[in-house]
Amino acid sequence: MTEAELVKGCISKNRECQKLLYEKYKTAMFTLAYRLCGDFSEAEDVLQEAFLEVFSGIKNFQMKSTLGAWIKVIVSRKAIGKYRNRVIFDHLDSKAAEREIVWDKQYDGELLQKALLMLPEGFRTVIVLYEIEGYKHHEISEMLGIAVGTSKSQLYHGKKKLKELVLKLDGTQG
Repeated sequence: MTEAELVKGCISKNRECQKLLYEKYKTAMFTLAYRLCGDFSEAEDVLQEAFLEVFSGIKNFQMKSTLGAWIKVIVSRKAIGKYRNRVIFDHLDSKAAEREIVWDKQYDGELLQKALLMLPEGFRTVIVLYEIEGYKHHEISEMLGIAVGTSKSQLYHGKKKLKELVLKLDGTQG
């Protein structure tokens, strides 16, 4: 079934198409929600709320992007909305954000995920949105209601902290 057929089926409230759409995207969208929320229960709530919005709003999907990209935006917004008021973005050295964090070796994805979830929410959110989901700093600043410079400094300092956590978890020296 093509994406257009799937969308058309969901618009007409075809349960089989809705199930196919959910099955196709649930894992990737849960992973995104979990990375942003850092909590399984909250990620499950986000996923449920996001798919309710997907199914109720799919008639507005204009096929200007992929269906997955459209759903990803909904999931991201739902996840950010869950904790927007409790995330604190520390004022950090913005000049440091221009420097690069150098990794000495490749690390296991499971180790990186564990360290990522240990980060403060502000750092984790910007890293996930920028490095994993591919958003630009101006998009992140709009999504989170922060300055572009804050997004850049959160990314730099978050990556620095992530590296420290990975080295600690890996048992190697930094």
